[in-house]
Amino acid sequence: MGPLATGRQSNGKAGDNSGGEVSPREERDYTVRAVQRVCAILNLLQESVDGVPLPALAMETGLPKSSAFRYLWTLENHRYVERDPETGLFRLGLGFVGMQSRHLEVLRERARPWLEHLRDEHDESANLGLLDGDRIIYLDIVESKRGVRLAAKRGDRDPLHATALGKAIAAHMDTDRVKELLEQSGMEQRTPNTITSVDTYLDELAKVRRVGYAVDSGENELDGRCVAVPILGTRLPAAISLSAPSARFTVQDVERAAAALKNVAEQLGTMPVSDDEASDA
Repeated sequence: MGPLATGRQSNGKAGDNSGGEVSPREERDYTVRAVQRVCAILNLLQESVDGVPLPALAMETGLPKSSAFRYLWTLENHRYVERDPETGLFRLGLGFVGMQSRHLEVLRERARPWLEHLRDEHDESANLGLLDGDRIIYLDIVESKRGVRLAAKRGDRDPLHATALGKAIAAHMDTDRVKELLEQSGMEQRTPNTITSVDTYLDELAKVRRVGYAVDSGENELDGRCVAVPILGTRLPAAISLSAPSARFTVQDVERAAAALKNVAEQLGTMPVSDDEASDA
């Protein structure tokens, strides 16, 4: 696409110097104050991992609190910002998945019956996760029917480095990009079992690629175990997993769970999205 025209033509002389440069008189200020404010808000949210409270966001951007809220409310309606209902913190939303965002609902709808099947077959919680920024967001969760279970809530976010979903997705990403994300997140030590070394994590990803699945053994929740596989062949950095208390979901159960997850991921990854589905999502 060419440069934006001003809507008013010159006589062919103004700005027609030998270097093709526009003279200072011809320069125009195309700055839009509202867009500048939106960019300031988004830049601030991008720098935060956990989210930003409204008062801090207003102070950092120099906006009155009421104005900052109106900007955030509009961005939230378009899914570029989301608000944590429990903490009230604002953070970047799924709208930044870009043009792929229209496929999110399609993937969620298609995955739902498979997640239910996995839950019923293994009697444990089944999850659909997506990489959003440097975190894994839970797009859908089908909880185990057992009284004691391990399950996040839809919309929850967990670290890339401490989750099986994160490992499964990161194993198929560019190494430099993975390093950038780990630097952003800081690799917090969630439990004594959490991997906090970049080199060790990259070695773990090599193992994930070799065996075809990822495991979190008490790395995100001390008493939890999770196994995940990526959904390859889609336009989204997504994965599915089974999670349960580690006392019940033993190391011996991992391979059986991984085999079932691989089968489901293959089904989801080879189902083409029709134009009608994508436009309706």
